[in-house]
Amino acid sequence: MLRAINLIKSYQTEKKVKLEILKSVSLEIEPEKISVIIGASGAGKSTLLHLLGGLDRPDSGEVIFNDNNIFTLSDDKLAKFRNRNIGFVFQFHHLLPEFTALENTAIPLMINGISLTKASAKAKEILEVVGLSERLHHKPAELSGGEQQRVAVARALANDPSIIFADEPTGNLDSANSESIHDLIVELRDKFKKTFVIVTHNAALVNLADKVFEIKDGRIFSEFV
Repeated sequence: MLRAINLIKSYQTEKKVKLEILKSVSLEIEPEKISVIIGASGAGKSTLLHLLGGLDRPDSGEVIFNDNNIFTLSDDKLAKFRNRNIGFVFQFHHLLPEFTALENTAIPLMINGISLTKASAKAKEILEVVGLSERLHHKPAELSGGEQQRVAVARALANDPSIIFADEPTGNLDSANSESIHDLIVELRDKFKKTFVIVTHNAALVNLADKVFEIKDGRIFSEFV
């Protein structure tokens, strides 16, 4: 489904020093599985996730999605590709505070050209799936941390993406809310055949994974199931 081939990424510091983050990283993501990326802070986990999801471009290397290298696309076409094929969930939910849960979830659908009426109906269905049928018209400030993250998951699911990338999705939650999000991820994998790639330090989430990639010093140090 998704393959990374020899990804190299570096940044330049304020003192013009080249800092290598990823050093020829290759991996393969299996469909309908939960793949987790672990490693120490600064190892390159989030950088790798951003490259796999097309949020950033590598210095060199390829990300192959359904036999096509996504980095051959222009920026505009890459943005359209992301909106149609990929969902993102981050540690901080990044919900728009002035909009309700329903509106936040409907926005990606409307960006994709779907009418307000149809987008709202689809958003309602998705929010019911993630257990928020009673919170449709609440704004983020009126929701708990766990509920806000469920809205973020619903938003990521809006366009029925092939794959969902999550960067520390429970890093800002207490243990009870974390467990709830973990259960939701497993349910989405099992019931809706979703593919997840998740960066996490959470041992409980690592234990739920179908495959674990450990990154160390900018390279895939090990992978295990």
